[in-house]
Amino acid sequence: MKRIYADHNATTPLDPAVLEAMLPYLREHFGNASSVHVFGREARAAIDDARVRMAKLLGAQEGEIVFTGGGTEADNMAVFGVARALRKKGRHIVTSSIEHHAVLHACQYLEKIGECDVTYLPVDRECLIEPADLREAIRNDTVLVSIMSANNETGTIQPIRELATICRERGVTFHTDAVQSFGKAPVKVNDWGVDLVSIAAHKFYGPKGVGALYIRRGTKLDPLLFGGSHENDRRAGTENVAAIVGLAKAAELATATMGEEQCRLFGLCEKVATRIAERVSGAHRNGHPVQRIGNTINFSFEGCEEEGLLLGLDLEGVAVSSGSACAVGSLEPSHVLKAMGLPHELARAAVRFSFGKSSTTEDVNYIVEALVRVVERLRTFSVKS
Repeated sequence: MKRIYADHNATTPLDPAVLEAMLPYLREHFGNASSVHVFGREARAAIDDARVRMAKLLGAQEGEIVFTGGGTEADNMAVFGVARALRKKGRHIVTSSIEHHAVLHACQYLEKIGECDVTYLPVDRECLIEPADLREAIRNDTVLVSIMSANNETGTIQPIRELATICRERGVTFHTDAVQSFGKAPVKVNDWGVDLVSIAAHKFYGPKGVGALYIRRGTKLDPLLFGGSHENDRRAGTENVAAIVGLAKAAELATATMGEEQCRLFGLCEKVATRIAERVSGAHRNGHPVQRIGNTINFSFEGCEEEGLLLGLDLEGVAVSSGSACAVGSLEPSHVLKAMGLPHELARAAVRFSFGKSSTTEDVNYIVEALVRVVERLRTFSVKS
């Protein structure tokens, strides 16, 4: 049976070139980067080189890059770090109702323990935030605004530059979770005017367990981790040298081919949309059709349920998801689709297709044929039940 992976927003396979770049630091160059001997100096040099390369890609200064254990840690570091560093200035945070749980749950925790008040901005039916809503939500005691650049479930791209401008005018720190957009869309910190940016290597063919947080010079941020002076006292813990090297290599490879590749993937998504419209009745497209990252498309199917769709497609050899991989096991409909105003029966009947370097037109054709069979089976079973 054919096996097709269409869940690249959950994770991507490690690029062979990235693995090759990492191997020396898993073998002979194994030193602790904090050690003063030659083994340590080799490791330190590799980290410094990776920091310079990441800074260049983001249009930042090398001292503004902090390596983390992934996107979740980077998001948590931004939210907790700013909220606690600026607690004397204010206790108000603004975020959106469609954020990844790494931001949402961090904000909800601060709210629960009484450290912060949080305003959750709504989105429209296409998953877009209205900048005027942010302008209205900012208060005199607002210390942080955190809005993702591209949604992981629908792919919709937010007007980050406009949102950041509003924050800059009001003197409010602005963070964006760019985990889904880095490597798929341009991420230049000065073009956006942002203060903090989170990224994760495994979303663009790098290793799992490593990410980065851009912190604009002068941004106040308390550390999450204590126990050492690593990362200029901003993130304690012995650095994962091989993973950091892999992050930088993967980032360079992804950005080098980004324009052409995203155009190709956008075309594949549109083929999916056209074929579904032709073959499957009661299908509803979720998210903005144009203002989105090129590899992502999301549909809800009337008369179906999420679990049946995912399991049915898996049995057909097609790997997809309904949304964030971090929410697997939840019986609740997607919080993103609910925030967009989808009725319950459509919010719990959604499939996200997210394509990558290995995806082809033949894959798309196979996926649609498999989807037709699965939807027909589920609807027949539902009617009989």
